[in-house]
Amino acid sequence: MTARLHENPLLGTADLPDFAALRPEHVSPALDVLLAEAEAALVLAADGHEAAADYDDLARVLDVPVERLRRAWGHVCHLQAVADTPELRAVHAENLPRITDFSTRLASDPGLYARYKALAAGPQAASLTPARRKVLADAVRDFVLGGAELQGADRERFAALQEQLAALSKRFGDNVLDAVDAYALFVDEDRLAGVPADVVRAAREAASAEGRAGCKLTLQLPCYLPVMQHAEDRALREQIYGAWARRASELGEARFDNSPLMREIVELRQEEARLLGYPSYAHLSLVPKMARSPEEVLGFVHDLARRARPFAERELAELQAFARGTLGIAELQPWDRSFAAERLKQQRYAFGSEEVRPYFTLPRVLEGLFELIGRLFGVRIDEEPASTWHDSVRFFRVRRQGPGALPVAGFYLDLHARTGKQGGAWMDSARQRWRRPEGALQLPLAHLVCNFAAPVGDQPALLTHDDVITLFHEFGHGLHHMLTQVDEVAASGISGVEWDACELPSQFMENFCWEWPVLQRLSSHVDTGEALPRALFERMLAARNFHNGLAMLRHCEYGLFDMRLHLEPGRAGQETALAFEVAALLSPAVPAPFLRYPHSFTHLFDGGYAAGYYGYAWAEVLSADAFSAFEEAGLFDPATGERFREAVLESGGSRPAMDSFKAFRGREPKLDALLRHQGLLPDETGGRAAALPA
Repeated sequence: MTARLHENPLLGTADLPDFAALRPEHVSPALDVLLAEAEAALVLAADGHEAAADYDDLARVLDVPVERLRRAWGHVCHLQAVADTPELRAVHAENLPRITDFSTRLASDPGLYARYKALAAGPQAASLTPARRKVLADAVRDFVLGGAELQGADRERFAALQEQLAALSKRFGDNVLDAVDAYALFVDEDRLAGVPADVVRAAREAASAEGRAGCKLTLQLPCYLPVMQHAEDRALREQIYGAWARRASELGEARFDNSPLMREIVELRQEEARLLGYPSYAHLSLVPKMARSPEEVLGFVHDLARRARPFAERELAELQAFARGTLGIAELQPWDRSFAAERLKQQRYAFGSEEVRPYFTLPRVLEGLFELIGRLFGVRIDEEPASTWHDSVRFFRVRRQGPGALPVAGFYLDLHARTGKQGGAWMDSARQRWRRPEGALQLPLAHLVCNFAAPVGDQPALLTHDDVITLFHEFGHGLHHMLTQVDEVAASGISGVEWDACELPSQFMENFCWEWPVLQRLSSHVDTGEALPRALFERMLAARNFHNGLAMLRHCEYGLFDMRLHLEPGRAGQETALAFEVAALLSPAVPAPFLRYPHSFTHLFDGGYAAGYYGYAWAEVLSADAFSAFEEAGLFDPATGERFREAVLESGGSRPAMDSFKAFRGREPKLDALLRHQGLLPDETGGRAAALPA
């Protein structure tokens, strides 16, 4: 048994995890060991033992085994998200209650809570670094939010809620993944007129791989989006859209229906808030965020919606008129909007999304992105061999430029959609920077995950410009995680950063995707090697703000739905009705009566954005204002890049996000830059742009 444990990849001590060797049968035995170590450490740390008398002692006794447990469990959760199998899903579900139980007790142990309070208020606190003082303050706050002050039956009920919510959230995400993976529509190739050739070829090869004639269409985004944008067959668009809109709902396959899970999740969240003394889950969720109250968030969302509404109404009216007059679509339906918008954009700007796609080959985009990061932040990125979970996954090391080229981080790049992989794009931590109590410096590792179309044949993968923006977005998150110089594990990278500020670096990076000097270095035509022509760029730039009013209202719609769902009493079970209510309030476009987007809203029900989705728009104010500093000083100004790296990226969660922003910008953020970037200038809608609340 000891020998087998020694060979267990989850218990390895090498610099990089051996993902290729990790099997479902490794999970439970490894967690037996790691949970036992963490349990023993919790007892020792919580009972007042002198071995955990001060900050460093406590880190040595408790943080070391707990971090090891969390890191191993993180590997399991990551694999279940990107390489799911029935066996892995089963072992994840089997062990989730064990992890949840320990995490709940760790977050609410009275003895440990007393120890952290004593450290935060004790005579040694004044001599601690600011980062350590913030870690202690955050810890005391989080103990309260974790139920440490509850007693008796309330305490037991709170612990039960955590286990129930963890299980329900996992089932919600599994249902969305399974609903997408289970859908397939086989059609004759002649029904795909208008769809890009490489998408048709991939669909043809997918059908052939299953011994079927024709083409296989799926709900994976690299297939779904091009069909909705380009398929001339209106009935086909309606069919595919209907499957997408109904996925994981009562209108789809019953086995994937998330309706009862949503109701129970919302009910349990509200009960959790009441146990902790808050009037709603929205109030509870905002405690560790920048926004100070649900009312402040609602005011922010409504203000943005008010500014965007006139633009959106004009955009929709123009689209309807174009559909009638040019496309012969008398009544524009939801499954027509992407198709009509793409055709209108082509007519108005002589530009279509597919026109630029051959210029964005994945190898060239990565080369240009890495070069940009090097110029801005003084690092270089080199590929290295590593054990991975799929043969398309690559590993890279991040190093300082200059003598010695010291490593500062590493990341795994998993970019292509496939069966068994959750949709969307995200950055996740595989390991955090930490000056370990033993003295060694642990460097951060990141997972950067997207769902782009895979290469077809011997051709490199081609990205849409939206794909390029997505890649830059996730790299912004990755830079925040990887370039941190904070040595405290609870405040390094994105740890300890307010959730509504986490999108600042990611949305900041998106802006570079619209700059000519950057796009020159990102582009290389797949056939000719030619960079993106300036004339094509100008047409693309002219179309940049196409339908931005509608897009902004959609963000506001999702944010308002989320906040009201978690704020208003009795909304559990009314998710669909509330979604239509909010749409009628904000959106000029009438949604399809069968639209069930809440049922696949993983950000809310299987992620960290519950009562926090507004944070995308909130942080976009920060990011647009931050990028305007580069517009003022010069796109590649080294001093501005260094200042952003030091003030925002390196500081992580060691101080409030507003302090980091002001350290970079010299003032609080303003809304003006966002409205300018979006083409929603204040003087066109009336009123002045206000500052974001401090």
